[in-house]
Amino acid sequence: MEKKFVKRQTSVPGPKSLEILARRKQFVPKGISNNSAAFVKKAKGALVCDVDGNTYIDFAGAIGTLNVGHAHPRVVKALEEQVNDFIHTGFNVMMYESYIDLAEKLCKLAPGNFPKQAAFFNSGAEAVENAVKLARKYTKRQGIVAFSRGFHGRTLLAMTMTSKVKPYKLGFGPFAPEIYKAPYPYMFRRPERLTEQQYSKLVIAQFEQFLLSEVAPETIAAVVMEPIQGEGGFIVPSVEFVQRVREICNEYGILFIADEIQTGFARTGKYFAIDHFGVVPDLITVSKSMGAGVPISGVIGRTEIMDSADVGEIGGTYCGSPLGCRAALAVLDIIEEEKLNERALVLGERIRSSMIGLAKRFGQIGDVRGLGAMWAMEIVMGANDLTPNKAAVGKIVKLAGERGLLLLSAGLYSNVIRILMPLTISDAELDEGLAILEDAVTTVFAQEESAN
Repeated sequence: MEKKFVKRQTSVPGPKSLEILARRKQFVPKGISNNSAAFVKKAKGALVCDVDGNTYIDFAGAIGTLNVGHAHPRVVKALEEQVNDFIHTGFNVMMYESYIDLAEKLCKLAPGNFPKQAAFFNSGAEAVENAVKLARKYTKRQGIVAFSRGFHGRTLLAMTMTSKVKPYKLGFGPFAPEIYKAPYPYMFRRPERLTEQQYSKLVIAQFEQFLLSEVAPETIAAVVMEPIQGEGGFIVPSVEFVQRVREICNEYGILFIADEIQTGFARTGKYFAIDHFGVVPDLITVSKSMGAGVPISGVIGRTEIMDSADVGEIGGTYCGSPLGCRAALAVLDIIEEEKLNERALVLGERIRSSMIGLAKRFGQIGDVRGLGAMWAMEIVMGANDLTPNKAAVGKIVKLAGERGLLLLSAGLYSNVIRILMPLTISDAELDEGLAILEDAVTTVFAQEESAN
């Protein structure tokens, strides 16, 4: 395959990366994981160049952080202008207008025909923690319901809400109290005897039973749901399930919090993925692609909920930094001007078509699923054996990286390949990346077949 964008100057990782890697092992704990052993020197758009001169196509997007691409000129310009004016004052010391501008824009974009406010923080986990704080403050209840296979962060509360024990939770207890895990639909893993509609009804019934067997709904402050589970494996629930959960929340005065940290900002073809389900949340958590790589997160929601905290009860030293606010404002302009919601749908169809083509060739691809430009394929042992095939995914991700494609795995069993490339990627870059993925998949499956 002739490569136009990927360039190989050395093996991967190259000698300079290996030199830095030795220092990394000495001075940085192993608990901080790395998907690639190479070290970046420069990145632009959907391309990343390492310190050895190797160029990669980025299908990882810093785990969904770069919907507008690396170093978009508008983001760079906004940051340069902000640095020249001032870097930081602390919004709780001396305010700046960009914070207000961003809050106003997000409140207008967020679903719901009611007054809204927004507060800003540093990371996705912080946004989740503060959404929970506000929910508890407003409802005067303690219980929080999250869902199986969900991921909400690595801080104590967010880690408690996260489902995957290894590597996120093992040995880090005790965990935060009053957190409950409800069932979440996983269509691919449904019982064979059930149709999709029957299975959706079953999980709804299980959720209703959960409120009888595990926790009284009158004690629940909020239900926190990823509209599409990210780390869980790009699992898309049925519209009926999401809408029924919302109805139950309404019945019992429970707040509905949509965790849009990975799904937001045009990834699914809409500003917020929850819009695909005809549901209006009370609160929305946002981060990742909000700042195009600059740390910033937020909670957007009903004014009466957001305003329930007294002065000084939320916030922090760097929360809603001037750099983050200016970057986020540039991101929103880029999404609108470059029509990235529409672009996400076009890209998603190309990715889906490529994955479906691979699935027709290889029985080890058990499922292809996604929404907008958020697509994944689940790898199993074979067409008649749906046992998760984590080993094959590890080999595919590694081989793709060696051949110039940055790729991520996901899922409770780490057997899902997910794609989170920048939405600004060109058609030619996307096609080359998909070709590398196809070659890596073909090579690994051929090796497995010959070994058997």
